[in-house]
Amino acid sequence: KADRSIVKALTRGARLCCPACGRRSVFQSPFRIRHYCPACGAVFQREEGFFVGAIMLNVVTTEAAVMLAAGLALLAFPGQGAPLVWLVFAVALLFPVAFYHHSWSLWLAGDHLVEGLPRRRP
Repeated sequence: KADRSIVKALTRGARLCCPACGRRSVFQSPFRIRHYCPACGAVFQREEGFFVGAIMLNVVTTEAAVMLAAGLALLAFPGQGAPLVWLVFAVALLFPVAFYHHSWSLWLAGDHLVEGLPRRRP
C-alpha cells in the first residue's frame, strides 16, 4: 500500500494536481501557485524558502537534460562542435522553463510524502 501511495502522490504531482487529493491544480495561473487546495484545504505555500528545493530540482534536472542532449549530439554529430553547442544552448534555455511547473508540483508531492501537507484552518 505504501508503494501505491508514493506512485499516486508523484503521479498527481506530475499532473500538476494537489498531491493530497488530486482534485485541483496546484497552480492558480501560469506562474502563480495557489496558497491552498480549494478541494481539500492542503496548504501549498509554506514558510519563506520552502520552494528553494523546487528550484534545486529544476536546476539538477536541467543539468541532466543538458548532459543527455550533449551526449546524444556527440553521437549524432561526431567531430562537429557547432551543432553540439546550439543544441545544448537550446536545451539549457528551454528545458528549465518547460519543467518549471513540474519541479514545483513534484517538490510539493515529495514534501507531502515525507511530512504530509498541513490543512488550512477555516
